[in-house]
Amino acid sequence: MRSVGKNQEATQLLDEKNQIMRKTIISADLRDPHPGSDEEWIDIENVARFEVTSEDPNFPLESALGEGEGPGWKAAEKGRQIIRIIFDNPRTLRRIVLEFSENKIERTQEFTLRWAVEAHGLFREIVRQQWTFSPHGSTNEIEDYQIHLENVSILELTIKPDLAPENAVATLTRWRVA
Repeated sequence: MRSVGKNQEATQLLDEKNQIMRKTIISADLRDPHPGSDEEWIDIENVARFEVTSEDPNFPLESALGEGEGPGWKAAEKGRQIIRIIFDNPRTLRRIVLEFSENKIERTQEFTLRWAVEAHGLFREIVRQQWTFSPHGSTNEIEDYQIHLENVSILELTIKPDLAPENAVATLTRWRVA
């Protein structure tokens, strides 16, 4: 192919059959529609309160909610755990990112993400997901959900850390909401 005309908007190329190919160079703002995407995350600690079924004092929930590289949250006991974000005022949510890490034991985890409009209202499931961690293979799970939920009062994450007999402790590396 050889170039027959060039400007910043488009380039026309001749192929082997002397046909013109129409091509446009994509600008950086179109490649990443959310430059500086950190600005879109909700400062969740200042707009909500939280409920957890248990918490290791060395791995508090707030270390999984912030922007920095904290140790993440860890339950204080084995078995199924629940984390709830209860918003001060109902919110519209567009994106939820969950990150889990496990590099010590092989286990299959299941989590369920649900939401409700009212404190004692009906919960609606967003997703139920299973993931198998393996120290010699898959040690990280990152889920990035593009959603459109209006009037969310409660966001609830239930983690069953191991589908086998209760031999694992639930962990959460990062939870971001936009």
